[in-house]
Amino acid sequence: MSATIINTLLDKTKDFSIEETFVFLSAEYKDKVVFSTSFGQEDQVITDLIEKSEAAIKIFTLDTGRMFQETYDVFHRTQKKYKMPIKVYFPEAKAVEELLEKKGPNSFFESVENRKECCFIRKVVPLKKALAGNDVWITGLRAEQSENRSDLHLFEYDDNFKIIKFNPLLKWSLEEVQKYIDSNNVPQNSLHKKGFVSIGCAPCTRAIAEGEDIRAGRWYWEQSHKECGLHSK
Repeated sequence: MSATIINTLLDKTKDFSIEETFVFLSAEYKDKVVFSTSFGQEDQVITDLIEKSEAAIKIFTLDTGRMFQETYDVFHRTQKKYKMPIKVYFPEAKAVEELLEKKGPNSFFESVENRKECCFIRKVVPLKKALAGNDVWITGLRAEQSENRSDLHLFEYDDNFKIIKFNPLLKWSLEEVQKYIDSNNVPQNSLHKKGFVSIGCAPCTRAIAEGEDIRAGRWYWEQSHKECGLHSK
């Protein structure tokens, strides 16, 4: 069933621009299309395109409680520029309190399992709440971001969250993303100019050196697939 839906969407939108696809999706799945932003470069491009398309797409973000101040700064500038509501989802206070009481504030440094536990509480659970009742989830994933994401598709069914996922910037390069930002005066996180490409929670993110993988700055102390559970790839 899901494969049929995905193939139909691919066929119907094959000649559409990103903005036209946003309009189509918002009409096809009325009030059930959401975009998750972390205010990274890709997400800022998508926010700008949503605003230009005037499509009825709900925007939300996950505030883990451990974000960079620079992320809050670009959040604020984005709201001021686009005048669009951005719904915020926080982790459950009790779950965070129990984690810190049991394992302390830096347990994620001790093992991959502990780090994934922290990500689950601070990201995955709030995301499930944000996606509940919706049909289409727009993301800023790009194929070149990591080896894990190289076989993504424009439309796919996320079996973990039971939702259609649309990855409009899938084939874009980082250079194309930056060019769009510069050409359209899109607000961006000031950390991007300091070597931060992929930006998450402050304790879990560092700048990368020239030649390093884009995801090298995320959970930089561990050797893993560098994913937090929001995306299966």
